[in-house]
Amino acid sequence: MDPKSLHKESIVIDAVCPLLSDKKYVDWYKEGGVTVAAPTVAILQGIEQTMRSIASWKRYIRSRDDLIQIYSVADIERAKRERKLGLLMHFQGSGPLEDEPDMAFVYKELGVGIMQLAYNTRNRIGDGADERTDSGLSYFGLKAIEALNEARIIVDCSHTGVRTSFDAVEASSRPVVISHGNPRAVWDSKRNVPDELIKAIAKSGGLVGAVGFPGFVSGSARPTLDQFIDHIVYLGDLVGIDHVALGIDYYYAQWPVMSDEDAQKMYEGALANGMWRAGTYPPPPHYYPAGIETPQTMGALTARMLERGFDGESIQKVLGRNWIRVYRAVWEG
Repeated sequence: MDPKSLHKESIVIDAVCPLLSDKKYVDWYKEGGVTVAAPTVAILQGIEQTMRSIASWKRYIRSRDDLIQIYSVADIERAKRERKLGLLMHFQGSGPLEDEPDMAFVYKELGVGIMQLAYNTRNRIGDGADERTDSGLSYFGLKAIEALNEARIIVDCSHTGVRTSFDAVEASSRPVVISHGNPRAVWDSKRNVPDELIKAIAKSGGLVGAVGFPGFVSGSARPTLDQFIDHIVYLGDLVGIDHVALGIDYYYAQWPVMSDEDAQKMYEGALANGMWRAGTYPPPPHYYPAGIETPQTMGALTARMLERGFDGESIQKVLGRNWIRVYRAVWEG
């Protein structure tokens, strides 16, 4: 099987793309043969900043006829058919709700398809993955998940505390995902996911997206592509390949996007404001797995998975078809 042809024929979805905070990197995803990229439209921002960010994205998409905003699976299929890049709005954290769960319905109308419950720290919904405690969902969190389910926005437990995530799976009437989180059994990072939670996510009908941030892949500052694929293999062996996808999480301060000096300043700021903790996030420079250092080289992942013994159908599921299944189940089911 020719890896270039397989990659070209596949629907490729990178479900977490904070790199796109600078819109000039949209073309890197196109170069890498990506069908859908999911820009992080908001992390900790409230309603006003989030609405401004959404407006900026809508203006940008209108300015280019090679882009499509994704509202439905049909839009993804159209993007593939017309060789355009689909953009799916994603929240990394529930800050955009502020204290009103019904804002979920507004965001859904605007094209937000997936929302993370927390970003490392405690918020109104529950505790983050890097918080001192893990106290589970609040009453507000229960109301928020009910609203997300009704609005048909996917519940994402990335960066969310383990107990809070288990509570979310139990409370949700629709599949729950971890859009970007590697198995803790492969690399023991606090930000990675224990086996029992991976199983609960899969049982809900959801999936786990393998993430390329180096501190979550291995103990090496320069992880290999095989070390990244080892996470995909482990997830597939644990819960089945139907529950494995990609949320590579390329971001704006990684190598070679930002200078080492500026990346260090960003890192120190993230530690100072509590978004990151040094024990979980190693210092920069942050090199993504060798061979797929940027979205431009995504085809190398397809080629290496073939060499590792994955069949074409399994590769296509990981590259995008598993996300399609979850999108359909939540958005249209």
